Amino acid sequence: MQAFVTGSTGLLGNNLVRLLVEQGHQVKALARSRKKVDRLFEDLDVTPIVGDMRNVSGFSKELEGCDVLFHTAAYFREYYQPGDHWQALEEINIKGTRTLLEEAERRGIKKVIYVSSSTVIGMPSPGVPGDEATPTGKEREWNLYCKSKVLAEETVYDFLKSHSLPVVLILPTFMFGPGDIAPTSSGQLIQNFLERKLPGIIDGGFTVVDARDVAQAMITAVQQGKSGERYIIGERYLDMADLFKALEHVSGVPAPARVIPYFVTLAFAWVTQTIAQIRGSSTLVTVDSVRTSHLKRRVTAAKARRELGSTFRPFEETLRDEIAWYRRHPAA
Repeated sequence: MQAFVTGSTGLLGNNLVRLLVEQGHQVKALARSRKKVDRLFEDLDVTPIVGDMRNVSGFSKELEGCDVLFHTAAYFREYYQPGDHWQALEEINIKGTRTLLEEAERRGIKKVIYVSSSTVIGMPSPGVPGDEATPTGKEREWNLYCKSKVLAEETVYDFLKSHSLPVVLILPTFMFGPGDIAPTSSGQLIQNFLERKLPGIIDGGFTVVDARDVAQAMITAVQQGKSGERYIIGERYLDMADLFKALEHVSGVPAPARVIPYFVTLAFAWVTQTIAQIRGSSTLVTVDSVRTSHLKRRVTAAKARRELGSTFRPFEETLRDEIAWYRRHPAA
């Protein structure tokens, strides 16, 4: 199989590229930075493609000769920092996806594996896991990343109404794993934990998954995934306190013991976000990241287990591997 991978240097993308190569496939790896591709994949036989999802026509010719498009690229990490992000979310996550699908069909791609997000899944009631049929919750009203992914899915389904190119939708939960060079919010959380920068335990949680397990589900979906179907890929739910206990166990770094009430965390996030926005700097937390964690989203991967045969490694193994990766790459 000749694969084309967008977002190849992201947490999911680079683990997908590695897995594809390990399994004997040829890979074209799209990224905005050739330097980053060379750095991440210096030990792999991949074809680097430099391009930007804001300008799909600038790289679309490279889709020719490829069998499958794995579309992992998205405006995500940057959203959980201060600033006005809607224009970028719209251009990359929504409009860019539509243009890419049209170009993929025109250039002879046989199947697309599109990465959405479990943020588009609501919960039937508190503590009850949502599944692929569960409507989006009220989060889309204030979380613009969630809104962009809801609209991107609508774009995919609109495309499928009038085109024959098969598109399978993969919905990962909160991803962790080695190779998180950017880092994403999960990688930053682990780095902050290791450096003992976290003041306490916030009232939140999420369903977690190893990016490598998501990558394998995407590869399996090429043969077993059905066009137009959504597949949630997630391992299990963890409260923040449980996550910190697991991190303490695998790293040897003591976990914070103080429990911080939700309203205090929210106020702290607002203050630090405002200061960062004025200074043009980054922040540990934003209001939206705190609110998202406080939703304590639970979803089920029963459909992926049943139809894709998805399996998930123990989460402590994921944390152990990610911490080992950061310790080998301190400048990442």
